[in-house]
Amino acid sequence: MSTVVSPAQTPIWGWLAILTGAVALVLAMLVIFAGPFAPQPSTGTVIGQIAGDMIAAARGSLDGSAQPAPVPRGWDVDRVLATLTPILGVLALCLAVMAAIRREPWRLSSYGAALGGAAIVIQFVWWIALLICGVVLLVAIIENLGGFAEGFGG
Repeated sequence: MSTVVSPAQTPIWGWLAILTGAVALVLAMLVIFAGPFAPQPSTGTVIGQIAGDMIAAARGSLDGSAQPAPVPRGWDVDRVLATLTPILGVLALCLAVMAAIRREPWRLSSYGAALGGAAIVIQFVWWIALLICGVVLLVAIIENLGGFAEGFGG
């Protein structure tokens, strides 16, 4: 005698996976295309601060003085959204697994997993692209650090 497991009556886990994955994907797009939401300084100000901090750190290490302590970053809306997006993507994957375990229709669990996985992948690909741009910017600043130091009376 074989035991046949019947599919679940209401596919709630699959629908929750789709809903959570869709919300995660929308948040990923919101972070990438509509953000940042918190006020940001101008690009020139940021580049000048980076160059000034690098010069001050170099002078401090040559003089033997103590380096300034790093300033802790607070939680703004951009950081919350960037953190919440992969969390919702992982939750969508977990809900899709639950739907598959409960033998709900396979399309629901696969759609939920695809949406959650896409949100995670898009978020991390975006951050990798930003990191590459940041490294290129830092290399350009370091190459021209002598010119910045002369401009600051170095």
